[in-house]
Amino acid sequence: MSKETHQGRVVVVGSINTDLVAQTTHLPFPGETLGSVRFSQAGGGKGANQAIAAARFGALVAMVGRVGDDENGGQRLDDLNSEGIDCSGITVTREQPTGLALITVSDGGQNTVVVVDGSNGELKPVDVWCQETLFSDSDVVVCQLETPRETAYASLKLARHLGKITILNPAPAIDPLPPEWLSLTDYLVVNEVEALILSDIPFASESDMGLAARQLQRQGAGNVIVTLGARGAYLLQEGGHGRHFSAPRVEAVDTTAAGDTFIGVLAAQLASRQTIEKSIERGQRAAAISVTRHGGQTSIPTRDEVDD
Repeated sequence: MSKETHQGRVVVVGSINTDLVAQTTHLPFPGETLGSVRFSQAGGGKGANQAIAAARFGALVAMVGRVGDDENGGQRLDDLNSEGIDCSGITVTREQPTGLALITVSDGGQNTVVVVDGSNGELKPVDVWCQETLFSDSDVVVCQLETPRETAYASLKLARHLGKITILNPAPAIDPLPPEWLSLTDYLVVNEVEALILSDIPFASESDMGLAARQLQRQGAGNVIVTLGARGAYLLQEGGHGRHFSAPRVEAVDTTAAGDTFIGVLAAQLASRQTIEKSIERGQRAAAISVTRHGGQTSIPTRDEVDD
C-alpha cells in the first residue's frame, strides 16, 4: 500500500456480494407473493459497501475477501478496482460461487435482506494472516460478520497487535460476542436490533440506549455507537460520556447500504485523525444522502457531495 500523502489508510475485511434487488409496494408478508415494480443487479456485501464508502470519502482503501471464479466475481473485482481500491488481498475460489444478497425494498424505503454466503464463507484466518503488510500500512481496520466469525476475530487480533484502530460492525448479530472480541474493538457500531442481541437490553427510550451501550462497554468494547436510522445515533465514549446525534431530515426511498455508508465514512474520517464527533456527523450526512437514492453501492455519495 502506497505511503503517499492521503486522507488515511483503511483495510476492510469482509463480504463481497452481488445484490439482486426487487422494488415492491410493500414488504411481503409470510406466504404472500408480490410483483416487483423494479429490479436491479449490482455489487454489494457489507465489506465491499464499506470499502467503497471509505474510498469515495478520500481514504486509501484495501480489501481482504473472497469471490468465486465466476462472472459475478469478475464484475465485483472490476467494481472495486474502478473505485481505486487495492484488491491484492482478495482471493478467487472455485469451491463456491460469489456471494449473493436477495433484497426487497418497499416504496417506503424499508428493506429485507437474505444473504447467500457463497465464497464469503471460504474466507479463512490464514487469508488475514497473509495480509500483514496491508494491515501494517493501515490506520484503521474494519470487520463485520458476513464472513466466518473466526476470520473477523483473527482480523481484530492482528490489527490490535499492530496498534491499529479497530471498528467492528457485528452484523448479522446472532448471539452475544465473547468478551475477548469486544476487548479488541475500539469502535463497536451496532443498530438497535444488534444492540439488543448483544446486550440483552430492549430499547424503550434514549436512556435504554445508554444502558445497552454501557453493558457493551462492561463486556469489553471501547467506544460504542448505536445507529438509530432517522432518529440519529448515540455515542458512548470510552471515558463514559454519552451523546445523541440528530440525523439530517430527508425523504428515504431505499435504506440499502445506509449503515455501510455510515461505517465507511466513519472509518475514513478516523483514519485521517478527525474527532469522533466530526466523524459521526459526516457519516450521518453521507448515510442521509444514500437513502434518497435507489440501490446499494450506487447510492453511496462522494466526499464532495457530503461537504457540498
